[in-house]
Amino acid sequence: MARIITYAQAVNEALMLAMEQDQSVLAFGLGMNDPKRIFGTTQGLVEKFGAARVFDTPISENALTGIAVGASLNGVRPVMSHQRLDFSLLAMDQLVNNAAKWSYMFGGRRSVPITIRLVIGRGWGQGPQHSQNLQAMFAHVPGLKVVMPTTAYDAKGMLLSAIFDNNPVIYLEHRWLHNMESEVPEGDFRVPLDKAHLIGTGENLTIVALSYMTVEAIHATNFSSKKGITCDLIDLRSVNPIDWNVIFNSVKKTGRLLVLDTATETLSVSSEIVARTAMECFDFLKSAPQRVALPDHPTPTSSALAKAYYPGAVDVARVVGTLFNLSLDTSELEHSKTSLPDVPGDWFKGPF
Repeated sequence: MARIITYAQAVNEALMLAMEQDQSVLAFGLGMNDPKRIFGTTQGLVEKFGAARVFDTPISENALTGIAVGASLNGVRPVMSHQRLDFSLLAMDQLVNNAAKWSYMFGGRRSVPITIRLVIGRGWGQGPQHSQNLQAMFAHVPGLKVVMPTTAYDAKGMLLSAIFDNNPVIYLEHRWLHNMESEVPEGDFRVPLDKAHLIGTGENLTIVALSYMTVEAIHATNFSSKKGITCDLIDLRSVNPIDWNVIFNSVKKTGRLLVLDTATETLSVSSEIVARTAMECFDFLKSAPQRVALPDHPTPTSSALAKAYYPGAVDVARVVGTLFNLSLDTSELEHSKTSLPDVPGDWFKGPF
């Protein structure tokens, strides 16, 4: 039975189910048992499963990741959290040189089944050291699976798949998604870690979006459809591996591509999608592929600067217009924004 719950509740349910099903699943890391419980996602875990399976750790990222790698080689399925992605940079040695390589180096006989939950994205002046979107950095490493669920449904289904996958998974949660709601079934269900989701269909343009930018894309495509431009909207969900079939099939139908990324432009996931599509679908393209991403400089802390730094539905709609040589009046989308700092629109519940 499906009900409407938040993304954070969906993550919490996945953790509860996994720990009920398998005694080898542990949940630990920064803030696991603090008063906010990682934006509510670990609420009730320590009370139900005890401090031996759910616990905070010292702020020593490389060490605690090494412990997780070692534990996973001895029959444990750790679910770790560094909270913000930025903090995990201190654990890159363990992630890149150990976790990602183990299965390959030992011919698949041993693996490292760890799931690492990391929070990305903007929010309340987080600035350049607490809001980075470095999914491309992790996706570049062979042996690491990297997923970015957008909906509460995917948050639960993909986290369960990640926890029971036999190789390391980087699980990226955008801060602005935690209070978003969608229908989520009760009980156990799994969403594949290698499949994109075609959430809207059209004839004129393919839009591929990552994580929170899928939300902005929905607003933009609803607007563009009123102007006679209909779009295939693909929520990528996984950035390593990428579901190329769904992208290529769509582009071969529409002839145009726009990629929306939460990260900076240069050497991004959007760059790879544009490049690969140009290589594989060149004969089907009616115009040069485009992308909307962050500018190539650190994230500003100031709310005023952040509003200009982060693209949204208005920016997406304007690029859609240029692809069809149209000057679209985006005032309708402009008016949907709120004057509150760091909130995407009046429709938004949050933020954290």
